[in-house]
Amino acid sequence: MRMRSELMMSLDDLIKKKAWTQAEAARHLGITQPRVSELVNGKIQLFSLDQLMTLLARAGYRVEMKVKKIRAQKRAA
Repeated sequence: MRMRSELMMSLDDLIKKKAWTQAEAARHLGITQPRVSELVNGKIQLFSLDQLMTLLARAGYRVEMKVKKIRAQKRAA
């Protein structure tokens, strides 16, 4: 859920930075205006991680992920 949230915020920031109307954002992202409305209103449950990554790619962005091993915590004696 955290990744989806971060990607949604990135898309929302992009739309604001470009000063796009919802209709303009829809045209640039290849989705409908109601779908943009759901995006900017934070309806996170309606978007998969893959969908958000696709929208960012359409806007000219690449999403990179890192996987790190969690280090074992030392227990107090």
